[in-house]
Amino acid sequence: MTDLNFLQYYDLEGYLFRDVSTRYAQEKTLSAFDFFCIVIWKANRAKSKVADRLLSHGNGQTNLESAVRNLLSAISKAEDQKARLSVLIETWGFRLPMASAILSVLYPKDFTVYDIRVCDVLGNFKDAQYKTNFTTLWERYSAYVNAVRTAVPDHSSLRDKDRFLWGKSFRTQLQKDIQSSFIR
Repeated sequence: MTDLNFLQYYDLEGYLFRDVSTRYAQEKTLSAFDFFCIVIWKANRAKSKVADRLLSHGNGQTNLESAVRNLLSAISKAEDQKARLSVLIETWGFRLPMASAILSVLYPKDFTVYDIRVCDVLGNFKDAQYKTNFTTLWERYSAYVNAVRTAVPDHSSLRDKDRFLWGKSFRTQLQKDIQSSFIR
């Protein structure tokens, strides 16, 4: 019998925000396994592309463990939130949805996942991910985070506010789909 608790991976979001987030806060690094748990949680279909991006970055990465270590080292050394997002987007070539998911796990009080469903509920910010000028992208993303904070006025965490808005979008969309018999 193994001592691994495989049940922890069934609730991947719980594992990320309970264990991985805590581990990063203490150690300022993660294993490739934990990093790819974040990637899979955000977009399982993107894991191969992310692996290719990490390995082809050019800092002598010969395996994913060293590539993840180099990326997380750069993030942890960044001077502020804007610089952390810049590391992922400008230096490593991530797009805003994945970059924000990674940073949401690493710095859950400062970042939230950029998600089209939440943009729909907020009625704004769908353009943020397409900004090519990083300063403009940062300004739009910062406004998005502030909108998420104020859209759910109770004292819940930023992650809970994000989940609340995602759930609202999910419910509204499913109700519309049922009403139209799933015909678009």
